Amino acid sequence: MQYINRLSEYRDSRESAVTFGKFDGLHRGHQKLTEKVRELGNRDGIRSIVCAFDMKPRQLLMTCEERKAHLNDKVDVLVNCPFTREFSRISAEDFIRDIVKGVFHARYVVVGTDFRFGYEKRGDIRMLADYAGQYGYQLIVIEKERYENRIISSTYIKEVLGHGDMRLAGELLGYAYGITGQVEHGKQLGRRLGFPTLNVVWPEDKLLTPRGVYLSNVRIGGQSYHAISNIGVKPTVSKEEKVLAESFLFDYGGDAYGKSVSVELLEFCRPERRFENIEELKACIDKDIAYGKRFFGYGE
Repeated sequence: MQYINRLSEYRDSRESAVTFGKFDGLHRGHQKLTEKVRELGNRDGIRSIVCAFDMKPRQLLMTCEERKAHLNDKVDVLVNCPFTREFSRISAEDFIRDIVKGVFHARYVVVGTDFRFGYEKRGDIRMLADYAGQYGYQLIVIEKERYENRIISSTYIKEVLGHGDMRLAGELLGYAYGITGQVEHGKQLGRRLGFPTLNVVWPEDKLLTPRGVYLSNVRIGGQSYHAISNIGVKPTVSKEEKVLAESFLFDYGGDAYGKSVSVELLEFCRPERRFENIEELKACIDKDIAYGKRFFGYGE
């Protein structure tokens, strides 16, 4: 997959099947759009393109790097489109003429039923349909994906994650929520206590789940390992405010420092708390590990 960091940097003159949106989280509803442009691209031998509006909300479900990883090998091109003041003032008609046709040479435009675009969101699917003949593209409108009669949306998923319901969040997303990052050196307290951990900093702009202990999977170099992960600041042993995903892996003995890993959160076990001393902390972690081993089917 080709990644383009700015709309102005896309200069391919070939026809395309293109979809537009924020694509925060790339949930099951978004996946219907991306799968359709891929299908059309493969069928007609044209470019399959996702144009993602980067609107910089304060709490993302997915970083740009994570979106790239999720879409890799799914479409031909991912275009990141910063939602600047200048871009926000493009009229709906100019968006169709200059971007849909002028930039992407669209043969197909694939969008959801509520897609809005252009200055003050004056453009909608009716306008796209009205201009389809003039600019030579076919409009394909995809119905919203639902879960138990509720539309799957980034807002819905954020609500679910706020309650720590990782199983439902995974159902809505189509994959386990978590983070991808580089393993950092810690203070090695876990190693001294008998349970070495991998530490990954939680991105500041990514939605933080409730702080506490989770059952998890950790992916390293194409391999997946069962784990328990603490999301938080380790209040018993640290005064830092930096939030870490600190994971103890059950069947891993390698050196992961400096490697990129993905931590997938499967189930919320308990909230983070401050213990009176290290002995209390260790006793509780021993219980967490025992629960994790039972959950994943390890013998005691």
